[in-house]
Amino acid sequence: MAEPAVAEPIATLAEQTTISAEQATTSVERTSSAGETISTEVSFRGERSGTAPLTWGQRAIWHAIRRTAPNDHYFNIGRVLPLADRGRPATVAATLDALARLVERHEALRTRLVPAAADGGPSQWLADTGSLPVTIAPASGLPEAAAEAEALLDRLSATRFDYPAEWPLRAALVTVGDRVTHAVLVLCHLAADGHAAEVLVRDLRLLVRRGSAGRPPATAPLDLARGQHAEAGRRRGAAALAHWEAGFRAAPPTMFPEPCAEPRSPRFWTGRIVSPALARAVAAVAAAHRVSGSTVLLTASAALVAAGEGHRTAAVMPIVGNRAAEALRDLVSTLSQDGLFVLDLAAAERSTGDGEEKGTGATRFTDLLPAAHRAALRAYRAAVYDPVEWDALGERLRTEYGREVHPYCCFNDMRLVERPVPEGPRPTPLELTRELAEARRRTAFGFPATQDRVACRYCLHITEEGDALAVSLTADTAYLPPEAIRAHLYAMEELIVTSAAGSPPPIPDLRALLESAEGERP
Repeated sequence: MAEPAVAEPIATLAEQTTISAEQATTSVERTSSAGETISTEVSFRGERSGTAPLTWGQRAIWHAIRRTAPNDHYFNIGRVLPLADRGRPATVAATLDALARLVERHEALRTRLVPAAADGGPSQWLADTGSLPVTIAPASGLPEAAAEAEALLDRLSATRFDYPAEWPLRAALVTVGDRVTHAVLVLCHLAADGHAAEVLVRDLRLLVRRGSAGRPPATAPLDLARGQHAEAGRRRGAAALAHWEAGFRAAPPTMFPEPCAEPRSPRFWTGRIVSPALARAVAAVAAAHRVSGSTVLLTASAALVAAGEGHRTAAVMPIVGNRAAEALRDLVSTLSQDGLFVLDLAAAERSTGDGEEKGTGATRFTDLLPAAHRAALRAYRAAVYDPVEWDALGERLRTEYGREVHPYCCFNDMRLVERPVPEGPRPTPLELTRELAEARRRTAFGFPATQDRVACRYCLHITEEGDALAVSLTADTAYLPPEAIRAHLYAMEELIVTSAAGSPPPIPDLRALLESAEGERP
């Protein structure tokens, strides 16, 4: 299929010389002894080509990319695959061939953006053939190779993709002698989300080690896009947007209505807390109340934001993976979209207010969890929709309200799975309290990054680091100054740790918890 008439750089790339994996290896062997980093290319040939609209997940991330540009390298997804740890040695030839097979296997990796035409939005073009640039960096030993891999990851992630002209995968190999020790992948978010990145790392490992990654994916982005834009897909999207409209009407127009400080420069700061105690406490609260750890963290985030801003209803937009269907489990694409989680804190107070502790502040954090679990499930089910129609809903509500309607409060649990609770008898409350107090001595906090532009006011990210949870909060310093960012993270740890120890704070006390966390920590 001929290339569409889009940006000129596509033709320029197509005219570049393509060499085979064997030829690339010969070139590497001639130069690697000198320790020089070189660039090569590997050719690929897929089974089909074609065009289609963007999937809804792609439309959603494209919307975010445009709002964040020119700092949209923020969305790049990087992974390092160690190849010297076990198994047979990986040669340069075998690894280059595996990269070619990876691109052939996953159509998203040979798909480019077609810029918007006069009569519509952007679309995507799938190429059947082409060549992928690969950087090869020799190192003198394994420790140096690991450091070089991280340096390559940083360098390849540091610049935005040229969406119409560049393949959505940047690749590099690190070698020691004639063996590959690490493969570095940096992905454009239009082609992959976090789950898809892990699929690619798994498949590349299998292709290097075994020469095969098993059965091909059950579907592909072009097929998904065509289905979403068909009648059945549009009906599902309309049902999801009905949930959004109801949620918008039940919540405040935004969670952060007014600036409270002069913005810093750069304006957006990221605070990060690494807490073994939080990991243990989240697991304990989740097990005790039969909800997921993600629900515990989402509820804590929502409750603290509402308390800090004086709202009785919280609205948070969790990033939803949208991979419940079996056919989507191994699909490399951007499926993630925002959901809308709405939690009525006042309703929880009403439901517990007639109990035996009425008038004593009996409505506590853990009382929110049953309703939060149901609200989270509703949010997840309504996270597949057309962002163009979502924008239209926002414009209609803006006209009706006379102001923008958007929570500007996001939550992203980036863990693929939750660590299971250890088997055996649960510790007594006293034992757990001691365990958590000891673990909190290892809590660490810092401000690792700043940015000039992010399309949100409060973005919470959850990852793991060893036996600890790492929680990062990127916020607009006009609405959450650095001391408030720090307070939210320490308050989240305090809220969940005390709940795990059997003393969940009352909902009315959460604002005071934020204020004390702001002042007492270094």
